[in-house]
Amino acid sequence: MNQVADFTISDADALNEQIQSSTFIKGKTIRELEDLIKSFGEKPFRAKQIYNGLYVNRYETWDQFTTLGKDLRKFLSERTVISSLQVQKHLKSSDGTQKFTFESELGSGKEFESVWIPSGDGGRKTICISSQVGCTLNCKFCATAKLPFQGNLKAHEIVDQILQVEKIVGDRATNVVFMGMGEPMHNYFNVMRAAEILHDPEALNLGAKRITISTSGVVNGIRRFIENREPYTLAISLNHPDPAGRKEIMDIEEKFSLPELLGAAKDFTRILKRRITFEYVMIPEVNMSPEDARKLVKIARQLDCKINVIPLNTEFFGWRRPTEKEVDSFLRLLEPAEVPILNRRSPGKDINGACGMLASKS
Repeated sequence: MNQVADFTISDADALNEQIQSSTFIKGKTIRELEDLIKSFGEKPFRAKQIYNGLYVNRYETWDQFTTLGKDLRKFLSERTVISSLQVQKHLKSSDGTQKFTFESELGSGKEFESVWIPSGDGGRKTICISSQVGCTLNCKFCATAKLPFQGNLKAHEIVDQILQVEKIVGDRATNVVFMGMGEPMHNYFNVMRAAEILHDPEALNLGAKRITISTSGVVNGIRRFIENREPYTLAISLNHPDPAGRKEIMDIEEKFSLPELLGAAKDFTRILKRRITFEYVMIPEVNMSPEDARKLVKIARQLDCKINVIPLNTEFFGWRRPTEKEVDSFLRLLEPAEVPILNRRSPGKDINGACGMLASKS
């Protein structure tokens, strides 16, 4: 039986990681940039000039920072790095979805993926980003789980996914979701540092409700999220309303039980007074029975939530995607919950860019 390791980074590890990556300019919050600039003997206002150049003007070389003197630009170019992710593969779907494969470090062979998902009406434009290379968990319906875990992405690699995708598609995202490769709560500090930059009005200026952090159910991460009063939307990949059934498809149930997870979810809605999202991958003969629906309705009635249902996109273990009729029947069974329910369908399925399909291959 698989045992789930606890990969949550300690405060000491996070500080050590920050020191090790101190030469990377992207991915630093304004406070971190001010500390770095002051350590160079420069005035703190220089940090804001750099911050603005990176995230508003989207500069990629020190030569572009003309608000800085030539000597300072030379000094910074010798001691810091403005990194830019390199696209290894770019695929376009017939529905407008685009998938990007990036390499974490040039020549490292460690690849991860991001997806650009425009809505049909052109209003909502979402970027689904990764937080790890591979994943620390083994959700049976997810292709990423079939890859070996190769490490956490740094904050600059997370932020640069948005910058590079927007540059290539020539448009700006309205929403960002941490639902790509990896478990965000197992890379908590880098994820939250990146989210702060995405949210900052002086940087990428995305509203907090437009940034979604999705977890498979890492309860200690959720409780840290609550304690820190993070302003972002929280989504939980639920996928089964019964502990035994959930354990069959998500090994995280061995470490964090469903009752424990739901307790944390209730605390989130009670303390932060915000709605939580439950993600539910629909798998025929696994989690779509009338009894499963009844139990899911019971859960939904206990707290302020909405439910996003997602038809299965992978075909592991002989599982199959539900038919439209099966989806409609299941949705009718959920109506007594009297909560918002959204069928997310599967944009980008033809390029393996849909939910559960991200598994970078050379």
